[in-house]
Amino acid sequence: MNLSYWEIKTWLTNIDYTIVGSGIVGLNCALQLKSRFPKAKIVVIEKGVLPQGASTKNAGFACFGSLSEIIEDLQHHSTEEVLELINKRIKGLQLLRSTLGDKIIDYQNLGGYELFLKADDMLYDLCLSKQPEINELLYPIFNSEVFIFKENNFGFNNIKAKYCFNHYEGQIDTGKMMDALLFKVQSLGIKILNNITVQSFSENTNSVKLKTNHFEFSSGKVCIATNGFAKQLNIPNVKPARAQVLITKPIDNLQIKGTFHLDKGYYYFRNIDNRILFGGGRNLDFKAEETTEFSETKIIQNTLEELLKTTILPSTDFEIDHRWSGIMGVGQQKNAIVKQLSNNVFCGVRLGGMGVAIGSLVGRELADLL
Repeated sequence: MNLSYWEIKTWLTNIDYTIVGSGIVGLNCALQLKSRFPKAKIVVIEKGVLPQGASTKNAGFACFGSLSEIIEDLQHHSTEEVLELINKRIKGLQLLRSTLGDKIIDYQNLGGYELFLKADDMLYDLCLSKQPEINELLYPIFNSEVFIFKENNFGFNNIKAKYCFNHYEGQIDTGKMMDALLFKVQSLGIKILNNITVQSFSENTNSVKLKTNHFEFSSGKVCIATNGFAKQLNIPNVKPARAQVLITKPIDNLQIKGTFHLDKGYYYFRNIDNRILFGGGRNLDFKAEETTEFSETKIIQNTLEELLKTTILPSTDFEIDHRWSGIMGVGQQKNAIVKQLSNNVFCGVRLGGMGVAIGSLVGRELADLL
């Protein structure tokens, strides 16, 4: 790209902070930097026309973990680490809601449900047996029991007669959230440059030189907030994880309301605008879903449709309206990577599919490293 003097002078000169990625983390990082350094020139670089990755493609679950997820986390992390992660998810959701307001993001506290397949006796019995222990563990945070078992009254098929309910969880409108974040950031004079892919960067004592697909420029400090694409900028211990989703056309008299997890959370669905949004199935082919390619596969999409027909909407006619995929960043550990990489480069990545819950907090933590 052959830039003019005016373009270079206005957009690409005397940049104090460059943020790579305009998702939840990147935009919250920008807000916190502007709060701390009001006179700083801040530029956000985004590879997509809209925010790529998962920020505009997630299911909009305002959740901090199902019963089976917490039980599994305790098998791979210490009790202290699990409690810290739950607390971060709660604080992150509170920060998101206070930053934008419940009305703007259409936050609804409709509760979270975990369903158990009829054939999965082992998981169901484990959750029943561990329920008192997990409730006791979480009591200091909520001052009440979090998880209770209730009768299936939604008409779901092929699942246990009871499901696990958590009345503290809710849902948001992902599109409204990101639109509000973008508006808030740009209203503060922070520039967002779309369709720009950072290919590499090099560093000297006082600045970072970034090479993009269109031009090169320098910045005082750089914050990388690309999550599932972190590996492309040589940040280790982050693997991409694609999540495939579909949504039905509006359904008359839809009675299903809330956020729902099925089969250890590998499947998840919710109501939105009288539709069912349904995603998951990554466990059907983990290796194939370790990709940064935005596309859908027959094996997963067919399974989602089949579960809609046989389990979620067994007595309801429906049509599929849209299908899409998003790219998450995952790793061996569930905690996010928020750290300084070098003198002038920092990162906030590997959100582990918890972007809605912890993205605002990770963005603030990333800014506070500087």
